Amino acid sequence: MTDSTDMRSAVKPYERAFVFASTFQLVSSVGLFIGACVLMYWSLRLSYFLTLLLAIPTGALLVRVFIIQHDCGHGSFFAARWANDLVGSLCSVLTLTPYAIWRRHHAHHHAGWNNLDKTFSRADIYSACMTVGEYRSLTPLARLLHRLPRHPLVAHIVLPPLVFLLLYRIPFDTPAGWARERRAVYWLNATLAAVICGLGLAVGFLPVLMVQLPVVLVTSIIGVWLFAIQHRFDASRWERQEDWNFTGAALEGSSFLKLPKILQWFSGNIGYHNVHHFAPRVPNYRLERCYRGVEGLREETPLTLRSAFGAVGLVLWDEDKQRLVRFRDVVRGAPSASLRSAPPP
Repeated sequence: MTDSTDMRSAVKPYERAFVFASTFQLVSSVGLFIGACVLMYWSLRLSYFLTLLLAIPTGALLVRVFIIQHDCGHGSFFAARWANDLVGSLCSVLTLTPYAIWRRHHAHHHAGWNNLDKTFSRADIYSACMTVGEYRSLTPLARLLHRLPRHPLVAHIVLPPLVFLLLYRIPFDTPAGWARERRAVYWLNATLAAVICGLGLAVGFLPVLMVQLPVVLVTSIIGVWLFAIQHRFDASRWERQEDWNFTGAALEGSSFLKLPKILQWFSGNIGYHNVHHFAPRVPNYRLERCYRGVEGLREETPLTLRSAFGAVGLVLWDEDKQRLVRFRDVVRGAPSASLRSAPPP
């Protein structure tokens, strides 16, 4: 089945959210996360090394909570808009991610992912992609400034915690008309301050730092990597606006990341990213069934953990070779024949 109209019809039944399934996933995921945090606080009495070990599954559980917030932003977790907005906002207190503004930013991502000419913000190093020709046209200093934040260690280890801890505390990349989203950031900050003060008074501010900071580090690094790698892998395609289309971008510009079952559970099935981009209204707990039920969505060669880790350095699109390349693959020289002017802001 390759016709996009037929595929959309086939996907439609999977877009239905079930109240019981959504509620059970919400309660179990948040409950397990809170229980894991309590266990981490208890472990401080025994060994901080044990606490740090527990931060790994606890952070992974928070990734699962983030996927619920993500689904709420797409309006796919519950049938009712008010329920999605309420749950998404409550989850944001745990994920540190302002729900309203993130939802709108993420909507821009879904409107033009893997589109070389349609980027909401060039500051988003995980969604935007420069071509080899554009990179070669930069001055040496501009090339250096472009490369530094995209180094694998910087982009996937250093920056993710800073994004969640600092960048999400301000209404960044927010047009003046997004007044509601701006207010939501400040309300979330006030709520987080109240929660931190309450926890600090109850168990001590140092234990709060020793427990919550490692959890945020684990969650942010895993979450950002999962988001970025699903559009930057060896077989991924990026297109100019005149060649870009929704179905092609979903099937050729988004991956199926085949994970072990336990990691698939922790990540809320987000590895079925091609399905998610083709049908963002499918709730996360139905993505696998949709993938198996709709023939046109199945990948002959899925992305594996090994190939995904090997693709972290793919940051430039070579329009001549029609593939993603690393900085070291770009030989110094004149701009390639495929260099085109960057689109106006």
